[in-house]
Amino acid sequence: MAKKDEGSRVRDALRIGGELPGPGAAPVGPGKKAKALEQLGSAGERLSTLQEALYAEGVGGGRRSVLLVLQGMDTSGKGGTVSHVLGLVNPMGVRYAAFKKPTAAEQRHHYLWRIRKQLPAPGQIGVFDRSHYEDVLVPRVNGLLTGAERRRRYAELNAFEAELAEAGTTVLKVFLHISPEEQVKRLKARLVTPEKRWKYNPGDLEARSHWSAYQEAYADIFEKTAPWYAVPADHKWYRNWAVAELLIETLADLKPRFPAPDYDVDAELAKLKGVGVPS
Repeated sequence: MAKKDEGSRVRDALRIGGELPGPGAAPVGPGKKAKALEQLGSAGERLSTLQEALYAEGVGGGRRSVLLVLQGMDTSGKGGTVSHVLGLVNPMGVRYAAFKKPTAAEQRHHYLWRIRKQLPAPGQIGVFDRSHYEDVLVPRVNGLLTGAERRRRYAELNAFEAELAEAGTTVLKVFLHISPEEQVKRLKARLVTPEKRWKYNPGDLEARSHWSAYQEAYADIFEKTAPWYAVPADHKWYRNWAVAELLIETLADLKPRFPAPDYDVDAELAKLKGVGVPS
């Protein structure tokens, strides 16, 4: 039997192609918290090195970037993932955007207008906390899109991402898969912990009441706009490890390179030999 390509091990295991892994499962990688935290530490070093090379490549005139799209039900950990995973790299190379309900000004434009304004520059890792997929997901659940309108938006989104790929942006789409039972625990924790109450939104309960409709809508999105990756999110330690590894594999495939200097290194070193301490 051929050995699985280690460069795509996590992506192969988490790529959505049928039934999703259980929200509390660990389909690949560490099955225990201590091991996951240990591996996340070493993953941080690899991720930081790859990100620095990508950023330097962009500074040197390269056009490539990565866009991490995080989708999931409320409390699935989109913000926590950003903090624990992207917090491992230099913030200069990260562009973060959180998309909430469109403002009146945004509604006067095509729904992709506000998305385009937040795309990563060359050399950056962009992170979308929710994304352009909200403009299919929420209207569908609320009964505001016909089947024909959904199909048109799927075509627009696929064309948009093809455009990004052509421009040098690799899109990594991740669904943080949380169970309704774990969501209740996290909502309660926000209410009973004064420091977390700012995170609580009474509207989250309204969205929860349509849980099945959201799952059906997500399933349709996964099918019509593949590829997507499902990360079990009931355990925060596993969620963080898995997203970090997905990013590492994606960046490693790009093989970002530090740009060659446009000056004579030996000549510059020679100049420094005679440099003294400034008076």
